[in-house]
Amino acid sequence: MCGIAGWVSYHRDLTQHRADLDAMTATMACRGPDAGGVQLDRHAGLGHRRLAVIDVEGGSQPMSVQTDDGTVTITYSGEAYNFGELGGELQRRGHRFRTRSDTEVVLHGYLEWGEAVAERLNGMYAFAVWDSRIEKLVLIRDRLGVKPLYYYRTDDGVLFGSEPKAILANALAERAVDLEGIRELVSFTQTPGGALWCGMNEVLPGGVVTVDHAGLREHRYWTLPSRPHTDDLPTTIANVRSLLKDVVERQLVSDVPRCTLLSGGLDSSVITALAAAKLGERGEKVRSFAVDFTGRDNDFVADELRATTDAPYAREVGAHVGSLHESVVLDHQSIADPAVRRAVITARDSPLSLGDMDTSLYLLFQAIRQHSTVALSGESADEVFGGYRWFFQPEAQAAATFPWMAVFVSGAKAQVSDRFNADITAALDLPGYISARYAEALTEIERVDGESDHEFRMREMCYLHLTRFVRMLLERKDRVSMAVGLEVRVPFCDHRLVEYVYNTPWSMKTFDGREKSLLRAATADLLPQSVLDRVKAPYPATLDPMYTGVLLEQCKDLLLTDDPVFNLVDREYLENITRASGALPIDVRNGMERVLDLSTWLDIYRPEIRF
Repeated sequence: MCGIAGWVSYHRDLTQHRADLDAMTATMACRGPDAGGVQLDRHAGLGHRRLAVIDVEGGSQPMSVQTDDGTVTITYSGEAYNFGELGGELQRRGHRFRTRSDTEVVLHGYLEWGEAVAERLNGMYAFAVWDSRIEKLVLIRDRLGVKPLYYYRTDDGVLFGSEPKAILANALAERAVDLEGIRELVSFTQTPGGALWCGMNEVLPGGVVTVDHAGLREHRYWTLPSRPHTDDLPTTIANVRSLLKDVVERQLVSDVPRCTLLSGGLDSSVITALAAAKLGERGEKVRSFAVDFTGRDNDFVADELRATTDAPYAREVGAHVGSLHESVVLDHQSIADPAVRRAVITARDSPLSLGDMDTSLYLLFQAIRQHSTVALSGESADEVFGGYRWFFQPEAQAAATFPWMAVFVSGAKAQVSDRFNADITAALDLPGYISARYAEALTEIERVDGESDHEFRMREMCYLHLTRFVRMLLERKDRVSMAVGLEVRVPFCDHRLVEYVYNTPWSMKTFDGREKSLLRAATADLLPQSVLDRVKAPYPATLDPMYTGVLLEQCKDLLLTDDPVFNLVDREYLENITRASGALPIDVRNGMERVLDLSTWLDIYRPEIRF
């Protein structure tokens, strides 16, 4: 995994702009702590920061191939899990390799197939190719959008980077945010192609952006397809198991230490069990890690989201599969540390965070990085297999909005009102924005012949999760993990598995009346019965009242200043919170987190706010 950055300018000689490329590339140092490089051509500069995972000694970037007609150069982030097979095919076609890296395979794949190389890749990746033979830039992103890639049009070309901060490091990029960006920030929709910053876009998942003298063009080589499902239930269960086994085996390939994230839920337990079985064939044990909190056994109170704590289940799975399991235990002071909050907001380039769930995730990844460079995660199984409770709620199924909005609509309104003052909240017209984005998303979904109204509605719900909701989680995972140089892989985002399960009828996905029936049935022999029976619990939040107390003190300190946040958030709102007595409800605590996040973001980025 790595960070990439670059600049294409047809009216400038970029060989004279090394300092600009160095500055853009330096912002990606956390994504690539092992090495860095910049390569300049007259009209293009490519930067790279490397996290060495495959072919540690070789594989330095940017990487070039000299052809008879000119040089072709790549800067690449991610992993192509099928690079072995693809390299073999290219060798049979006459290509010769100097390294064992997947980067070189992808570069030669471009020489052989051009932009169509993307259609042959299995993995998570975002890369740029500068083809000096025709002075053309090609930006390509993986199908599910696991790895980020942004671009910014200029008057004579484009800036690009793995994260917005790489683009913002160039003086040509405006550091400004307008209403459209704010709407996207707080709408819980993650519209494909959108970005918070004015003038900036992301390369679409499964997308290709090309830039040449004629301008910038974009197309998609993959979208989520609708197909008839003809397999019976036993065959479907067997195919899910076969796909999962193959995906995990591919994603275990690494030349550096790897581990799994193990919460004790079904998803992470499946990944850990499959990884343990594969590594066990070679006499290895898999390491697994979980997050926990000081005093969790004393302060935990079950609610409708979390019926049980994770730790006992994670330990049981670890013992069952023989992993080397470790809990990373965090206290309230470390989670509330302003320096940690600042690191998270810097990583995400926006004030959109999940408060303590983001800071604890950052600290978890930081601790894991002391032992491993690669971690396999159970992220995205709920979107693929239908694991959220609102999939089964009639009001969410019938709602004319995003299903998660139907459940949390009051929380969504509160999030806007406690971030921004009344004038800004009114100008945002968030209900109208969400309605428009929802209608837009529905037009993308293809119905299969003979599909009943209910089955099609469930297809719609699955599609919305796989193209909107999961994007928020994948971006969070990527930014927070790469902020500490940890590569987190997501086996459930393998496009073959996603396509197969997406096209399996809802009646088959829930054949036993439970959530994620297919996943449970396909892996029942691998796990303890307690985990198979466990009700889904989301990523944990701390319940320590001392954490809330620290937030209160930080907010009181903020009220003593003329912080720019009060140009956006009503001071009275925060004053009312700090005057409250007794235990504060979770939504009030979340409101404090959001104001502190927004203040931190304003201090880091100093954006121009346009309303």
